[in-house]
Parts: sequence; C-alpha cells; structure tokens
Amino acid sequence: MSGQGDGTPPALYHNVKHNKVLHERVVIMMVATENVPHVSIEDRIEIQLLGPNFYRITAYYGFKDTPNVPGALRLAKNEGVDVAIDDATFYLGRETLLPTKRPGMAIWREKLFATLSANAERATAFFKIPPEQVVEIGIQVEL
Repeated sequence: MSGQGDGTPPALYHNVKHNKVLHERVVIMMVATENVPHVSIEDRIEIQLLGPNFYRITAYYGFKDTPNVPGALRLAKNEGVDVAIDDATFYLGRETLLPTKRPGMAIWREKLFATLSANAERATAFFKIPPEQVVEIGIQVEL
C-alpha cells in the first residue's frame, strides 16, 4: 500500500533494506478518492507494469464509495494481474507521530494531533484488508 502515486513506498523500501529480499510478485497499491460520489467499476483501477511481475495499481473510489483493496485486486486479476488474494501478504507503513518542542506548531497542538492520529481507524479496517495477512512496518516521525 502506498499513499503516493510515484516513487518507492517506504514499507517496500524498509522491507527490502532489512530482509534483503524482493518477493516474486510485487504490487504497489494506491487508493485515490475522487471528487465525485461514485466511481464506476469500469473506471475503478489503473494498472502500470513497472517490470516483470512488478505492478503499480491505483484504485479509484468516489467520496461515498467504500474502499476495498481485495475487491480492487480481483478487478486487476480480470485485467491479467495474477494475484492470489488469499495467499497475499499486505505490507503497510505505520507512522507513529512524536510531538517535539521544536519551533513551529505549539506543543499542545502536536500532542493533540498525535493522539488523534493514534486513535484513527486502522488501515486494515478502512481498506477491508484481512488483518491476518498484514505486516506493518513502522517508522517514527517527529512533528
């Protein structure tokens, strides 16, 4: 999963850096919310081939649609991206926000923001990803 439309997702970078391995098939998935209530199934996914068995898939949803990553991967499978969803492992980045006394935002605002972030809905629930198939790679970000 990636929040960016280009570049290497931090979770992929850290996985390769620490484990010294790149899986046989890699799919970088990004979910984009459009400024329309609904996106049709025909316009739901965009697939880029980045290399052999290496894909970037963007799944588009309207602001009233419920994002569903396994559902988007099933659509990609219909387009030739062979993903065994039940055997897939989803690597997600998890950011822990750390308030600091550095100049900028007031410390009470940083603490409030970090607390709200920590209490936000988990990505697995929001994107309908089976939690038993998720590996989270965490980083700490100083505010």
